[in-house]
Amino acid sequence: MQALKRPMPVGIEDFKDLVAGNYYFIDKTRFIQDLIDTQGKVTLITRPRRFGKTLSLSMLQYFFTLENAEENRKLFAELDIERAGEKYMQKQGSRPVVFLTLKEVRAGKHDVMMDLLERVLQGLCRRYQYMLSNDRLSEEDKKTFRRLLELRGNEADLLLSLSSLMHWLEAVHGKKPILLLDEYDAPIISAWENGYYRECIDFMRGFLGAALKTNPALGFAVLTGVTRISKESIFSGLNNLKVCSVLSNHYSDIFGFTQEEAANLLEECGVADKMPDLSKWYDGYRFGQAEIYNPWSVIQYIDNGCEFRPYWLNTSGNSILRYLLRRVNARRHKDLAGLLQGKPVDAPVLESTVYTDIHNSRDALFMMLVTTGYLKPVEMWKDRSFKDWMKLMIPNREVRIAYETEILNHIVPSQGETLLHDMLASMTSGDAEGFSESLSDILKDFTSYHDTAQSESFYHGLMLGLTVLMEGEYRVESNRESGYGRFDLAFFPLHPGTEAELEEKAREALQQIAEKEYTAELARQGVSELWSYGIAFCGKKVCLQGTAQA
Repeated sequence: MQALKRPMPVGIEDFKDLVAGNYYFIDKTRFIQDLIDTQGKVTLITRPRRFGKTLSLSMLQYFFTLENAEENRKLFAELDIERAGEKYMQKQGSRPVVFLTLKEVRAGKHDVMMDLLERVLQGLCRRYQYMLSNDRLSEEDKKTFRRLLELRGNEADLLLSLSSLMHWLEAVHGKKPILLLDEYDAPIISAWENGYYRECIDFMRGFLGAALKTNPALGFAVLTGVTRISKESIFSGLNNLKVCSVLSNHYSDIFGFTQEEAANLLEECGVADKMPDLSKWYDGYRFGQAEIYNPWSVIQYIDNGCEFRPYWLNTSGNSILRYLLRRVNARRHKDLAGLLQGKPVDAPVLESTVYTDIHNSRDALFMMLVTTGYLKPVEMWKDRSFKDWMKLMIPNREVRIAYETEILNHIVPSQGETLLHDMLASMTSGDAEGFSESLSDILKDFTSYHDTAQSESFYHGLMLGLTVLMEGEYRVESNRESGYGRFDLAFFPLHPGTEAELEEKAREALQQIAEKEYTAELARQGVSELWSYGIAFCGKKVCLQGTAQA
């Protein structure tokens, strides 16, 4: 690979840094044009992690904000939004903007999360301290403002903080502000993972409701996140909410790289020949009708000298996959085994994610896997009752590795993977004693009574791990009728040996003896008559080829 002419924007989430730093840059400013044209009051865009959500909101901030408007205008010179015409550029630098990200508001306990949120809000308010000297704010408003700045706010102050800040900005500037809220659901996901989900939902309902539903100071808002939360009434009563999920065609090509954009980037970097392999590893996502590459992985791939690795896997929590594997029953085992073998699964479309439903709903779980980027819809249709359905598959090689990694870690810790391979080798070679010994070691060293007490779930998970390790060599069948009954699990070799192949393999063995000169030591020691044998086995069948050497 040739040396890059410009740096790759690894981890760059600030639009000004991206443009001013002369990084490789894919122009996505048409997002601004689309947003102006649609004129939605509140737009929620859900995408998997590391697909450019923060950078896109940063771009909106630099475009719309009143602050440093003239300087910011230079950032958009010769980009798509400027070429779109003055109709759009006259909106540049026209509004106060509130840009808040909640991606770091994650904690193991609810009180710690609230403390983190309070500090994030303190940092946000510091950017607008200039308003404390403005006579358009009442003394009561200034007192509330100071409490937030000094971390002395009560729960009501925190609940109303976003709403209050926008009212203050409107009062000072005479224009309704824009709210950009990044990763709005990060605290909710953390709460679900750590057991304080209900407390978090109760707070977020009031926090977001005050800012979005009952706030006359709001100009418009754009929210991003991984999931859409609605049944818990976070967005209830918000009639002008426009949701753009991974299934929607709205903004479908804004987050991530399209086929054309990825190809152009590789060509510019002098590695256009890598495109077919890049597609296998990082393509495969479908947002609406758009085919999308994972931008984080593509950038990391180029920056690391075109080395294929699961870059996205190392940045994202896999809690949804772990949850799935903790509850592997016969039905989910069949679904997962099929996915790993390239077979699709069918599931209904459930646009609203409800974490509490994942406990008992296969459909909610698979919808979550779609939303978080672990599955992609390859086909959609309506049934007789006009209910939407989708056919799902694993998007690409990188995501498949996430499944394989979590499955193996579910069965044994990483240091036990060698033992699992030994068990597999014994099983496939007919070594019952070795198979039994390895299996006993796994059960003894890496499982607890609580694992094995749930026998069906645990042992299905164990067999699923074998399925992962045997990919490419065997086809796995589960609960299939055979003879007078139904077997639990069977492994069918994908390339079984035949008698004709036995003869060929035996000849190859003879050829190897000759090419490698395995008889040289015997000849050196004076042996005058040599016989060489090539032997091939398949089950109980054997083929032997022999030749004499003078």
